Amino acid sequence: MAEMMKLKVITPERNFYDGEASMVEFTTTEGDIGIYKDHIPLTAIVAPGVLTIHEPEGKREAALISGFAEILPDGVTILAEVAEWPDEIDYSRAQEAKERAERRLQEKAPNLDVARAELALKRALVRLDMRK
Repeated sequence: MAEMMKLKVITPERNFYDGEASMVEFTTTEGDIGIYKDHIPLTAIVAPGVLTIHEPEGKREAALISGFAEILPDGVTILAEVAEWPDEIDYSRAQEAKERAERRLQEKAPNLDVARAELALKRALVRLDMRK
């Protein structure tokens, strides 16, 4: 059995997750990362993506939108702007956000904040990806 480490995921609204995991996977601004116990100390900026938690009972997945991660040899703490379990996501709202962001990017209005529109699209796609 793999060694367990502590995982905490905290959002402004709640303690989203506080438990033990053998591995944690999520997306950073530098790419996808997988963490096991005894990882070297590291801080990372969380990018929109899927948070995969490997528990003794199996894998759990959640939408992780943005934040910061502190990785230490004995555990990981993620301070997230938004973290949602699949059953908490309003998929019709996510679909509308996806369509709105795609429309804005296609129209290319002169005052369009492209980075903001692309981030909105990525957030919507992450949420929609949680529907399986």
